[in-house]
Amino acid sequence: MEETVEDPPTSAVLLDHCHFSQVIFNSVEKFYVPGGDVTCYYTLTQHFIPRRKDWIGIFRVGWKTTREYYTFMWVALPADLRSESAKQQEVQFKAYYLPKDDEYYQFCYVDQDGVVRGASIPFQFRPENEEDILVVTTQGEVEEIEQHNKELCKENQELKDSCVSLQKQNSDLQAELHKKEEELETLKSTSKKSDQRAKAQKERWETELLRLKEENQKVSSENEKMGVRVDQLQAQLSTQEKEMEKLVQGDEEKTEQLELLKKENSQLLLTLTHQREQQKKLEQTVQEMKQEETTAKKKQQELTAPGNKSTAVEEQLVQEVGRLKAKVEAGKACFLEKYKECQRLHRQIRQLRAAAQLEVKQDQKSQQEPMGMGSREPAVGTVIG
Repeated sequence: MEETVEDPPTSAVLLDHCHFSQVIFNSVEKFYVPGGDVTCYYTLTQHFIPRRKDWIGIFRVGWKTTREYYTFMWVALPADLRSESAKQQEVQFKAYYLPKDDEYYQFCYVDQDGVVRGASIPFQFRPENEEDILVVTTQGEVEEIEQHNKELCKENQELKDSCVSLQKQNSDLQAELHKKEEELETLKSTSKKSDQRAKAQKERWETELLRLKEENQKVSSENEKMGVRVDQLQAQLSTQEKEMEKLVQGDEEKTEQLELLKKENSQLLLTLTHQREQQKKLEQTVQEMKQEETTAKKKQQELTAPGNKSTAVEEQLVQEVGRLKAKVEAGKACFLEKYKECQRLHRQIRQLRAAAQLEVKQDQKSQQEPMGMGSREPAVGTVIG
């Protein structure tokens, strides 16, 4: 048996379960001359597809499983299975590995699952001129040969019956295979249409997803801008609220100042009225004193006139006149002092009125400016009379 680096795939499947009709061996000789190479010719049927681990073995007739091969050779895969030339194949066995006895052998095509797909007619390895040699045999040998021939015929008939059964099984399998192929083509067509629909749906989904991503990015950008704007508005609102608080506080302070100024103005007016009344009284007093002075002068003139010799009375009148003059001078000094005081009060009142009017104008100007999101406070405008 041939020694190989890699053993071929075999099987323990019995002979009855093999399929001999899928590979047909052609031009098989009845015998081959020992010492020479043997070329095996075979044909692949229409529905058989060879595979990489298929092989052809030489089996001794009477084998039961593919493990009983004598030698084997790997088959070559055709480049194009659809061409007619691909159906006709051959493999060559070297003389070194061929049997050396004269037993009957046959070629068997075994696939990579270890199942026989075709078997040839039996043949022998013997010299070419062996049939021309006269062989003298005994009666026992003749009977033994006849018995062996009967066994071979019986085995041949069994092989034929098995071949018919296998052919029927092969036909059924081919019909089933054809049906499966049609179903497979239908499934392929359906799968192709489903793939096309799935591809179109996937493209629509990808387009929609891209659009949603763009919208999401746009919304995120707008949200960021709105967030920044909200922060700015909140900061502006906080600033304006603080300014509003300052303005309200300033208005309250100015209102208090205005009330204080009003009170001071009222007091000053009262003081001015009082001063005016005193001034009128002083003026009246001065007028009376002037009249008394005039009367005193007249009396003095009368007394100093020629013919008046009363010295004591004269001196008394002079003293009275001096006293009246001093009183008049004192009244003039008091009048001047009161007059200056009135002038000072008038200036102070004018200054207070100007300051109050300036503050009112500033309040009105600040109230006319934008107050942000808050309401505008009315300005307090009171003019001091």
